[in-house]
Amino acid sequence: MPGPASVRFEDVAFRHRPGLPYVHQQVSFEVPGTGMTAFVGPSGAGKSTVFALIERFYEATGGRVLVDGKDVRDWSLPQLRSAIGYVEQDAAALAGTLRENLVFAAPGATDDEIRDVLARTKLDTLVERLPHGWDTPVGHRGSKLSGGERQRIAIARALLRKPRLLLLDEATSQLDAVNELALRDVITEVARETTVLVVAHRLSTVTGADRIVVMDAGRVRSVGTHEELVGQDRLYAQLTATQLLAPAR
Repeated sequence: MPGPASVRFEDVAFRHRPGLPYVHQQVSFEVPGTGMTAFVGPSGAGKSTVFALIERFYEATGGRVLVDGKDVRDWSLPQLRSAIGYVEQDAAALAGTLRENLVFAAPGATDDEIRDVLARTKLDTLVERLPHGWDTPVGHRGSKLSGGERQRIAIARALLRKPRLLLLDEATSQLDAVNELALRDVITEVARETTVLVVAHRLSTVTGADRIVVMDAGRVRSVGTHEELVGQDRLYAQLTATQLLAPAR
């Protein structure tokens, strides 16, 4: 089975149609296989558009988007998207059982694979308290689950597909501090064997990322670790001061 995927943007420009402002302007960065890379910056900086271009929901207006060194336009769409797992900030849950929610995108998953992914996403304790284990209905839109459990189920569902690239788009933005911390631990574990890209609303979820890409107004300002960027990038230092250093009330 192929290993984690690498990603590279080479002078990527994008706008939705001629005459409209550019969403991306000469965006360049490189992500090696494995590890976690986070994208941070103000609203409208172009962070989520990175994911849309990787998945080819949009086509770059200029430059190249490469996965494993190959332009995404040269991949077949089924092959490209089968390599990608995607989790958004308000993960949907089906009205069926926990098992049905997990195998929705991986109907051939074995019981052993389900057990493994439940353990990796710290959901085995949830299964233990459900009256019928993973065959317990979870309610309409997962109403019997907490927000943190729904998000972890969404990640488990994505992992069952064995993605080479996992995209997490603001996946913790609606969670409380306890659930955010639990999910952060899950993501860190997953990043040891899968390439993980995270669009971050809260800096607290990504300070331990292997690399952080700071974006502003459709451009990449800087790339580095949290420690490097605090001293080198004024915008990142301001975001850090606002989010991480603000006094508790």
